[in-house]
Amino acid sequence: MGADYGDELEEIKRRKLEEYRRRLEEQRRLEEQRRAEEARRQEILRKILTPKARERLSNLKIVKPELAESIEVQLIQLASTGRVPLPIDDETLKQLLARLAASRREVKIKFFKPG
Repeated sequence: MGADYGDELEEIKRRKLEEYRRRLEEQRRLEEQRRAEEARRQEILRKILTPKARERLSNLKIVKPELAESIEVQLIQLASTGRVPLPIDDETLKQLLARLAASRREVKIKFFKPG
């Protein structure tokens, strides 16, 4: 009975280790896909933005990475459909950012203390 228990325990450990390896490999694969997608996006942005516009977008990415990523996707879509002249210069990017900021609605909840 003791040997069976030991074999069973080893089998459980082996399965858990194998599952851990599979998850780790999946994470590596997803991270590699994310890096490749980011590299493709940056290459397209290098082609459609002037250096000054890229610098502005990089600065925005430092402060608000999610917003910058969303804007990158939108810029690529605008450029690919021909709805914006290329290359997109800093002034055009500022105008697009202003329009996007105006169209973005943000809900803020303020709590007031009864006083």
